Amino acid sequence: MGDKRATLTLGGRSCVLDRPYVMGVVNVTPDSFSGDGQLPGFEQSLKEALTMIDDGADMIDVGGESSRPGASPVSDDEELRRVLPLVEALAARGVVVSVDTVKPTVMQAAIDAGAAMINDIQALQAPEALAVVARSQAAVCLMHMQGAPRTMQDAPVYGDVLAEVKAFLLARANALETAGVARERIALDPGFGFGKTVAHNLALMHGLPELAALGYPLLAGWSRKSTLGHLTGRAVDERLAASIAASLAAVARGANIVRVHDVRETVDALRVWCALT
Repeated sequence: MGDKRATLTLGGRSCVLDRPYVMGVVNVTPDSFSGDGQLPGFEQSLKEALTMIDDGADMIDVGGESSRPGASPVSDDEELRRVLPLVEALAARGVVVSVDTVKPTVMQAAIDAGAAMINDIQALQAPEALAVVARSQAAVCLMHMQGAPRTMQDAPVYGDVLAEVKAFLLARANALETAGVARERIALDPGFGFGKTVAHNLALMHGLPELAALGYPLLAGWSRKSTLGHLTGRAVDERLAASIAASLAAVARGANIVRVHDVRETVDALRVWCALT
């Protein structure tokens, strides 16, 4: 189970991760892999996010650009149009908001609008991304991805996937700390499904304790992933049980935060699991 001493400073507020945190996913895109991104109206998106909070989510991750395999990028202006109204509305209600983006302009605008975390699948490698986060109070989640969304699943190859992911994440975390970002503001994500085969994902899952031992809060995103479909033979909208099982297994191996689409069911499962263990 995750290190009960782990802390994460979210927008200036220090949170002790003494239990598994649940991050609810709200996609405002037309092409999310999970089937939930349909560019809904603002009121619908806000209702969905607030329902997740009522169901027990600790934070909401808002995404305005799909990162599914084969996805094409969108412009900065379009991404801002999609995410900013929702970020502003949620932050005004006291919700802890994370924004899933790789664009420094979107990061800055989201932080200005009240976002407490930047969730970057490129680990702040874009020019100016690190500087944007460094001059803020926002937390950041650094994720590993081999390649880019459009091509990442074409033919991912590793010599030792765990060693390579660990080295990358540690190097990025060190770069942030060198730039003045406090260690307590940094979380790590091995990036299940991002430039990885089924075998790579399983190897990373077994190696999660080694990543957790780095001492940073660890986020795991297994919800509805294609590896679960491979293991179960289920379509993307039939992977609830598999997603919950993967989230529980990740927490058992050291994950502090799980990123999920099905908040109520995951929260219930974690509450029971924690009570029993």
